[in-house]
Amino acid sequence: MEISQATRLDAPAAWFTGTAEITAVPGPPTRLTVFHVRFEPGARTAWHRHPHGQLIYVTEGEGLIQRRGEPAEKIREGDSVWTGPGEWHWHGAAPGTGMTHVTLQETDEDGHAAYWGEQVRDEYPEV
Repeated sequence: MEISQATRLDAPAAWFTGTAEITAVPGPPTRLTVFHVRFEPGARTAWHRHPHGQLIYVTEGEGLIQRRGEPAEKIREGDSVWTGPGEWHWHGAAPGTGMTHVTLQETDEDGHAAYWGEQVRDEYPEV
C-alpha cells in the first residue's frame, strides 16, 4: 500500500477568474486525474475542454456551468454533470456563494487532461 499527500495550489490566472484553490488528489499510476476545487463567490474557470470528457460532482454550494452555444445552467450540492470529450465549457461559483466540486478526467496520449481557451466575459450570465 502506498499513501500519498494531496498537492494544493492557487488556481492559475490564465485558467481562472477570481479566487479558487485546486487540490490535486493523488492516485495510482493511471491516466485518471482527480481535482478538488474550491471557488470563492463569483470565481470561475476559463473556457476549456477535456480530451476524454469530464465528470463534475458538486460537494458544496451553488454554481453555474455553460457549454459553448448553450445557456448557463445552475448546479448545486449533490449534482453531477458530464461534459463530453472535446466539449468546450466553463464552470464556477455563483456570484453570491462559493462552490466546491470534485472533477474526474483522463489525460490524453500527450499527458493533457484539459485544453484551455479564453476567459469568460466579465458579466455573469442570467439563468
